[in-house]
Formats: sequence, C-alpha cells, structure tokens
Amino acid sequence: MSDHLHAIDLIARGADEILKREDLEARLATGRPLRVKAGFDPTAPDLHLGHTVLLNKMRQFQDLGHQVIFLIGDFTGMIGDPTGKNATRKPLTREDVLANAETYAEQVFKVLDKSRTEVRFNSEWFGRMTAADMIRLAAQHTVARMLERDDFAKRYAAQQSIAIHEFLYPLVQGYDSVALEADVELGGTDQKFNLLMGRGLQEAHGQKPQVVLTMPLLEGLDGVNKMSKSLGNYIGIAEPAIDIVNKTMKIGDELMWRWIDLLSFEIGIDEAVRLRADIGAGALNPRDVKLRLARELATRFHDAASAETAIAGWHAAVTGQGDTSLLPLQDIVVPAEGIRIAALLTAAGITPSNSEANRKLKERAVKVEGAVVEDAGTLLSPGFEGVVQVGKRNFARVRLVSG
Repeated sequence: MSDHLHAIDLIARGADEILKREDLEARLATGRPLRVKAGFDPTAPDLHLGHTVLLNKMRQFQDLGHQVIFLIGDFTGMIGDPTGKNATRKPLTREDVLANAETYAEQVFKVLDKSRTEVRFNSEWFGRMTAADMIRLAAQHTVARMLERDDFAKRYAAQQSIAIHEFLYPLVQGYDSVALEADVELGGTDQKFNLLMGRGLQEAHGQKPQVVLTMPLLEGLDGVNKMSKSLGNYIGIAEPAIDIVNKTMKIGDELMWRWIDLLSFEIGIDEAVRLRADIGAGALNPRDVKLRLARELATRFHDAASAETAIAGWHAAVTGQGDTSLLPLQDIVVPAEGIRIAALLTAAGITPSNSEANRKLKERAVKVEGAVVEDAGTLLSPGFEGVVQVGKRNFARVRLVSG
C-alpha cells in the first residue's frame, strides 16, 4: 500500500468534495484495502470522456491497492434516477437494462483494471427483498428530508408531479452501500444527496458511515457546458483515434488544465504545475501539452499505434507536411453536377452552416488540398477525394460520391 499522505493527494486531485476527509485519512492510515463503490445506472451505454471522470478516480484507487466495486444499477435503472429531472423518467425494461449493462462492461475496462474490479448488480439484494423489507427501508427517511433535494423542491413548488417511486431512488442507492459495506462511494456533484443517504443508512444499520467523494462534471469542448451528447460538445470513447486527437486539440488552453486534472494519468500533479509555469513563462507552447494529452487519450481508448497514426494525420492536416491519407475518409453523397464548397464544408461537419462557410471563404480561411479557396462558386465534382479545411484545426478528408 502506498504512503497514505501521497494517497490523499492523489485521491483529492480534481475532486470537488471529500466528506469527511479526516475519515478517509484514518482509513487509509490503517493500511487496509478499502472497498470503493461507484454505481452506474445502465441508461446510456455509449460512454464519453465526461463519464470516465469517475472511472479514472476508481482506477487511481485501484493503483493504490484498493478494491473497486463497479455497481451496475440494474434494479435502480428500472426506477429511473430523478436527479436533475423536472419530470418523472420513464423506467427501462429489464431487457433494456441488461443490454445496456453488457455494453457498459465492455467499455469500462478501457479504464479499469478488470482483474481488480468487482462487478456487482444491485438486483442481487433487492431481488430478494420483500414488500415488508422495502417498507421498513422507506420508514428510515421522511418526506420532508426528501423535499430538501433541490430538484424535488423545485418540482413541488411548481406543482409538478413527483411519483412515489422517485422517493425510493435515493433510499435504494443508499442501501447499496449497506449491502456492499462500502468504505468510500464516488459520484458526481449532482449525486451528493444520494451519496449522503448511504452514510445515514449505514449508521442506521450499525456500520461505519462511508466517505463520500464527489467529482465535478466535466466541461465539454465548448469549455462552458457539461459534456453531453445532446449538446454535441463531447468526445466518445469509441470514436476513431483521429477524432479523439482532433477534438482534444480544439479545446481552449485553460480548459486543458481542467482536463489534465480529471482525465490524465501520465501528467501528475507536480508536473502539471511545472508545465503551467513553463507555458506562463513562454518556454513551452500549450499546443505541445495538449498534444500529449490527446496522445494519452487516443492510446487509452485504442492503442499506441492508432494514437501515433492519428497524431501524424493531425500534423499533416495542420502543418501541411506529411501524409494526409492517414486521416479517415468520409464519403459524402453529392448531386451529379457536384457541390459548392460552402455546402461541402457544412456537409462534412466543418462549419455549422453555409453562411458561416461563406464567411470563412471571405476571410481566406478555407483550403482544399492545401490551396486557399475564396470563391463561393467553387464546385467540386463526384470523384473528388482530398482534405478540406477551415483554419488550422477544422478539417476532414472527404470523398464525393454521386447520389
């Protein structure tokens, strides 16, 4: 087991809150491997980097010698987590839950060490509970306390319906910690109410209350909003390596440090401080640090060879030097007479609209195969294959196919 003071520094890195820190220090000081739990309701099986923030912290606990429990909430998934919702969520079917759980398991081991991960399903204990058991569990909390939850309070004040089963969700999540005898539970900042429920229920069952560690919600590519597929500001862990590299290279310099804190295993706390100082002094280009992070992420979710190929393709597109055929090829169906450059840029996802593409043309920011294009009337015909680009960081290798 690592020195517990070093362990505290690593565990606290990027964390929003540790309740209670002194309890964590005391447990680490015993040298006993801790039981570290994080629960996942299998409702959105395609993971993005935002989802991996918790997984990364779990992996750090593993590297420190602790027992990680990846809890798949197959029972709670059929209730539907009301956190952050302004309406009752539609419960999943048993078939949906199991299919999503299988997909989750395939993805999480890109981060977690499979040999040191205990995968559990909370239907193991809730499936055996009787109605009387559930009533006894519900009796351990009050409606008044439930209404202290921000999302419940808002819905109640707005006279929006709250289903009785939604009140059960925090209790069920909290009881998971009792069943697993968890020492530590991890969750997002939006899960704090549910995590604290676990502490209370453990005390009621004669257990030492777990330490609660909350992790912040990762900002997406825009640097403002939480990473989300619905907002399009995400990087999926199953995306091609070139997309992981290209998207990472687009993030702002300040956001880069946030991502390093929450996503990087290779750039430690002390090194991050040194790198930041070097950039501040003008001795280091932030692009080089960002490229290092991009390489790490692409390697983690693919492999080293794929990462290096992606880096080489990125360099070729950005610097104009190298083999752009390393970039993935995107087929775009176009009319037989061809497609205007603005429409092509939009179809390739490089610009959000034709009007923005035309603005970039006027700024001489558009290139086709490395040559600047400023004529909005430029027409590309079926059979064209090459790199189209806006600025240095937005590009795609396309092939035009007659529709």
